Amino acid sequence: MLTAETCLKHYRINEIFYSIQGEGFHAGRAAIFVRFTGCNLRCAMAEGLLSPGGFNCDTEFTSGRTMIASEIADEARRLAPDCNWLIATGGEPLLQLDAMLIGALHASGFKVAVETNGTQSIPDGIDWITLSPKVAEHAVVPAKVDELKYVRGTGQAIPKPAALADHYYISPAFDGDRPDPAAITHCVRLIKENPSWRLTLQLHKLLMVR
Repeated sequence: MLTAETCLKHYRINEIFYSIQGEGFHAGRAAIFVRFTGCNLRCAMAEGLLSPGGFNCDTEFTSGRTMIASEIADEARRLAPDCNWLIATGGEPLLQLDAMLIGALHASGFKVAVETNGTQSIPDGIDWITLSPKVAEHAVVPAKVDELKYVRGTGQAIPKPAALADHYYISPAFDGDRPDPAAITHCVRLIKENPSWRLTLQLHKLLMVR
């Protein structure tokens, strides 16, 4: 049930759209995506304080509009009356996503998944957690997630994860809208050397769908 406090709180949303999950355990599944405005990191090829290095961020998450929980839930349900999965992404969604918004989305019939960079605590009630660390392992906050995914460029090793996961994935870095051939070769080698991990690709980019 929405409370007065829920209705008064505002969230900054970059976009809401209906597509398919492009990678990981749920690849190919229809889902509503809620992209939150803002991120606390700035991923780039060069390693730095705000970037793990090895790939450029290809997402625009700085613009947005202000919405309340009921507006987000209503727009998501209008876009996909029969879909039951909603993915909170960004930017970094956990800078804003909280138990109140999760409750509003659950009340609208959605299971809530989140894609996080590992710098924030996980609020209660999330149904699926995808962690793609963008900081050093000692700085990763979540201790247990559903799936763990690293984007790897040529020469980057698989770190010893700080978080436990049910599923472990390696994703080759892209060069524009195609995976970098050298990164693919490198990631295949990593999988062969570490067979408990699996290869995943960003299918939405390969298929040119949102």
